[in-house]
Amino acid sequence: MLVLGIESSCDETGVALYDLKAGLIAHHLHTQMAMHAEYGGVVPELASRDHIRRVIPLTEACLAEVGKTLADVDAIAYTQGPGLGGALLVGASVANALAFGLNIPVIGVHHLEGHLLSPLLAEPRPDFPFIALLVSGGHTQLMAVRGIGQYEVLGETLDDAAGEAFDKTAKLLGLPYPGGPLLSKLAEEGDPARFSLPRPMLHSDNLDMSFSGLKTAVLTLSKQVEAEHGEIDEPTRKDICRAFQEAIVEVLVSKSLKALKQTGMKKLVVAGGVGANKQLRAALDQAALRRKLQVYYPPLALCTDNGAMIAFAGAMRLQYATAPGSYSIKPRWDLSTLPAA
Repeated sequence: MLVLGIESSCDETGVALYDLKAGLIAHHLHTQMAMHAEYGGVVPELASRDHIRRVIPLTEACLAEVGKTLADVDAIAYTQGPGLGGALLVGASVANALAFGLNIPVIGVHHLEGHLLSPLLAEPRPDFPFIALLVSGGHTQLMAVRGIGQYEVLGETLDDAAGEAFDKTAKLLGLPYPGGPLLSKLAEEGDPARFSLPRPMLHSDNLDMSFSGLKTAVLTLSKQVEAEHGEIDEPTRKDICRAFQEAIVEVLVSKSLKALKQTGMKKLVVAGGVGANKQLRAALDQAALRRKLQVYYPPLALCTDNGAMIAFAGAMRLQYATAPGSYSIKPRWDLSTLPAA
């Protein structure tokens, strides 16, 4: 079975081909980062229009790369939600039109399920069950994953997602959009001992998290530095970035280990854009080595939104004969409502 996957939930257009026997055989991605940078954030109308321009050429590029045509495609998967309504409509329209014309199945995929299953595209790949740390710009959750569609939320952020906190903090420090990745890069050169920031809910008796207060702590620290020195020079900015990242990483690692201990599971899967963070990966790897646990990550290229994870999730759903989706979008969609395979 060859599945074409289309991702268009926000500001990246992703198209991929996944074969049940050969695995991921092609994936192409266009990011709108440069376009939205001029406005300091994602402009939904511009995002939707850009998806319209990109999705067909990306589909043609995937097919040409592996010498396939639309006639070779057995099913089409698209991101049904959650996401920006207009952006989702682009992927849904193209997927359903193609499927209707080709008389093949079409299935709407939950964006977060795509992220949750993306580490299964790497080698080695984890077996069920496992704990998943989904950490991105819009979501930060810990889940017990026992199979396709069998997801139990164990804890989540009560306010800002980790990636959102990275971006907002970067803006406070005067970094250009999108600031999160740049903040992480600057943090690599910062002194971890110079500043100390709070670790919100680190010792709470649950697995929930909170990062908005950490953003406020950075603002307070920045004002103190400016009051004492008149400005924040580049070395100091790097040190503040490092202190912020240290706090985020410690909370994420601590909560992940706590989830593993509570459930008795030995495998942790990390997914989402922040899963590409070098310090987070290093800290999780070190903790896993000490405790004889296993940690799995998607390939770096598949950490952010992409068509590969949608094609794969769609293939898994179709393989287990769960009902395909119809022509609709769900900008708000609770992951717990998905049927088990």
